[in-house]
Amino acid sequence: MNNEFFEALINADDEPIVICDVEHVIVYMNTTAIKRYEKRGGEALVGKSIFDCHNAHSVEIIQSVVARFRENPNLNKVFTYSKNWDGADSDAYMVALRNKSGELIGYYEKHESRIHEKDK
Repeated sequence: MNNEFFEALINADDEPIVICDVEHVIVYMNTTAIKRYEKRGGEALVGKSIFDCHNAHSVEIIQSVVARFRENPNLNKVFTYSKNWDGADSDAYMVALRNKSGELIGYYEKHESRIHEKDK
């Protein structure tokens, strides 16, 4: 499978995905993330530190989760917060990216939304 398929898979997700390397540099944002974070710079955030667009509390959480990923090679997904985006409750997770040897090479933020049905 080539990068074109991986990119298509990530961009098909209707939730924002922001991928960072272990130095906390944003290496990829799917199209949904670019739109969601347009006011913060959108696509121009690629190549910049994820810390540039987070407050001190969020930076602390990110650093803590990445440290846990490094310490425990079996830990690959950590819940970080819930938020309401555009009428849908969304849970955010950090997910470890590991190479074939299990070494941490990066991470990404993944949202999972729960859209509430309205009374009919």
